[in-house]
Amino acid sequence: MNTTDFIQIIGTAAFAISGYLVGYNKRLDVLGVVITALLTAVGGGMIRDGLVGRIPQVFLQTDALIVVFATLAIAWLVRVQRYRSTYLAAAFIIADAVGLAAFSITGAQIGMALQLNLFGVISLAFVTAVGGGIARDILVNDVPMILRTDLYGSVAILIGGLIYLFGRLGWINIFTLNLLFAGGLLFRLTAYRFHWQLPGFQRRRK
Repeated sequence: MNTTDFIQIIGTAAFAISGYLVGYNKRLDVLGVVITALLTAVGGGMIRDGLVGRIPQVFLQTDALIVVFATLAIAWLVRVQRYRSTYLAAAFIIADAVGLAAFSITGAQIGMALQLNLFGVISLAFVTAVGGGIARDILVNDVPMILRTDLYGSVAILIGGLIYLFGRLGWINIFTLNLLFAGGLLFRLTAYRFHWQLPGFQRRRK
């Protein structure tokens, strides 16, 4: 197993957990929880593959599905939902941050493999990382996290840009990939902790 495969597995499991927690928080039934977990874990990759004109990998390989269902089985066996809401909220943020960083890297690497330009690499990193979360949030009638929280999509854009730069310089290796993963994760969690935000717009009061 190479570094990219490992990062892909970590990201899939992390997003499956975040989808599970969203489904539990919304009091969905078993099928609903499975759907939110699957959407979060594989939705971004399916959208990405559609953009580049190939059959979604989840339709050809079962690795992601095995990871998702194994993660859900473990979450159910340890009864994650029995823990306090504050712990569950923290678990969601951490799991979502892990998935965000991991899928940003895998999406960007696919863009590099297809020899896309900077915009293309960043776009695939962005869509892979946030597409599943957007689909999940729309399904449960929430405003997508990317539109309302601390520098969420910016992490994917930054990682995608750095992957492109490192690729052009010949710096893509185990060390730099792990460094990007750790850096993206730390950046997302720090932004959440200190409420770093992009400039917003507010309506003036009449």
